[in-house]
Amino acid sequence: MTQTRTTRLERGRGALGPALELVHTGRAPTRAVLTAELGVTRATAGAVAAELEALGLIQVDARPGAAAGSQGRPSHRLGIAPDGPVVLAAQLHADGFRAALVGLGGRMIATAPACLAVPPDPAQIIDAVVEAGAGLLRETGRRCLGAGLAMPSAVAEPEGNALNPIHLSWPAGVPVRRLFTEALAKADVRGPGGRLLDGHAGNDINLAALAEHRHGAGRGARHLLCVATGHRGVGGALVLDGRLHTGSSGLALEVGHLTVNPAGLPCFCGSRGCLDVEVDPLAFLTAAGRKPGPDVSLLRQSADLLRTEYTDPAVRAGAELIVDRLGLGLAGLVNILNPDRIVLGGLHRELLNADPERLRAVVADRSLWGRSGSVPILPSTLDHSSLIGAAEAAWQPVLDDPLAALG
Repeated sequence: MTQTRTTRLERGRGALGPALELVHTGRAPTRAVLTAELGVTRATAGAVAAELEALGLIQVDARPGAAAGSQGRPSHRLGIAPDGPVVLAAQLHADGFRAALVGLGGRMIATAPACLAVPPDPAQIIDAVVEAGAGLLRETGRRCLGAGLAMPSAVAEPEGNALNPIHLSWPAGVPVRRLFTEALAKADVRGPGGRLLDGHAGNDINLAALAEHRHGAGRGARHLLCVATGHRGVGGALVLDGRLHTGSSGLALEVGHLTVNPAGLPCFCGSRGCLDVEVDPLAFLTAAGRKPGPDVSLLRQSADLLRTEYTDPAVRAGAELIVDRLGLGLAGLVNILNPDRIVLGGLHRELLNADPERLRAVVADRSLWGRSGSVPILPSTLDHSSLIGAAEAAWQPVLDDPLAALG
């Protein structure tokens, strides 16, 4: 029997990664679905699932309860191992940082409190966020399989340098991937077999789009456009056929520098009226006649204002102005990219929730033949999409080859 199972597993070894990704993204809740999705025999799917369970990655329920009215023996249910390994996810932004441990399935296991002071020394804050994550690992005792960092900047490939971290007041070209990897070593964050981890770093909106596509409002989309504003600035990302489109060197879709108001505010890029300065939280607070406070992030102040004071004429007028400019930018992107779904995050999610029909009407009116009116525009469903996206980058080697990643 053992020899038979081993033979089946050898035939299905190449299916371990695809099988894990199917369970990870919730697309294979049962062994029957896994068998169909992989296109293998039931016995091979069983051997693959058993191996993933033996690796501590998934959980197989061999005796699930039958649904009411169903006939026959119910298929084994597949889920994420509740005490399985995690990855360390980190995010840097204009108002500080956050660290978290994230399991398979995009489950947030633990988070460290955000810091609201960003020092000008990149190494100092990267060391701090890694140490916060290392503290979570010590507290939980979880195995760590990788680490990912989300940055408010384009991150060039293959070097891993942050090309425009203007909202952190850093110089161009900071080697964030190298600094992140060095910080992991200093904090003694190790992977299977005690090996030192290589850190992954990427643009925060790119990573948020990946998270939304796998676990959120973008699940099932073939061509997903994600646009969001976090604490400062605006970013965009595109997922094509399930793959993040980053261009030839990781710099694709810098949508923050689309002009939507030619006579508008000066932008950090040297132009005027870019999305980056016309539709971010600071722009909204200014349009609403509110002076930003020092103690709470701009994003939080903006979201709270929309949720609690939207009936105030000044707040409503400010929101409509930002929505109209955002809609103009989205319409241009629809004309160029032809996505089948748009997901909005950060403050843009709150603006959509406050007045969904206005934004959709602006996009439909401004895009080619008004056809974009049929493109769903949805709010993101993940509260920490960039963090979960950073975790996705760290999980990717495990999804590609579970056996190799676990040593």
